[in-house]
Amino acid sequence: MFKLKFSFFKKFPKKEKRITISTMLTIARIVMTPLVVWAMVAGKWNYAFWLFVCAAITDTLDGNLARWRNEQTLLGAWLDPIADKILTLSCFFTLAFQHRPLLAIPVWFVVIILIRELVVVLGVGILYMLRGFMQVQPTVMSKITTLIQILFLAWLFACNFFNWMPIKTYYAVFSVMVGFVILSLLQYVRMGVVLFQRSRV
Repeated sequence: MFKLKFSFFKKFPKKEKRITISTMLTIARIVMTPLVVWAMVAGKWNYAFWLFVCAAITDTLDGNLARWRNEQTLLGAWLDPIADKILTLSCFFTLAFQHRPLLAIPVWFVVIILIRELVVVLGVGILYMLRGFMQVQPTVMSKITTLIQILFLAWLFACNFFNWMPIKTYYAVFSVMVGFVILSLLQYVRMGVVLFQRSRV
């Protein structure tokens, strides 16, 4: 039975754990998430829209700023996808169970996303136990999937704010998003199987 080393992050040098401007932007995205959820629950879709847009802007800025200032760190690499998942999952979960938005999210979609994230987390944990280290490197498919989710949520907030009901557009865009989520899940499963086989050699 493997024992997961929760203290693995302590092994890395201080420069990899320093708080940079980019990391502060990532943390700001995490802090803004409960505010977005509060605005959604309160039915203040104008606030929800602008708060979400600000959070999405930090997602664009943090990575580009880190590369521009040459401040890429391990802490930032880990926090960035975590912040994205906290933001998108919180919004989708609220939309699915609030039952008040004009255009809601079906519960089964939230279940698919949760399964995807669970597979990724368990896969990283198992591979870390086998290999002792896991480098955080999102795939192109994963980045596209996250971008589609963020754009979809921003559009959905705008629809609820302006009382739009573009049903056909909703189902079309939603179907594309579901497709990318499933493809991303399958890609991660395939990558996990390949890495697991290599670690056993």
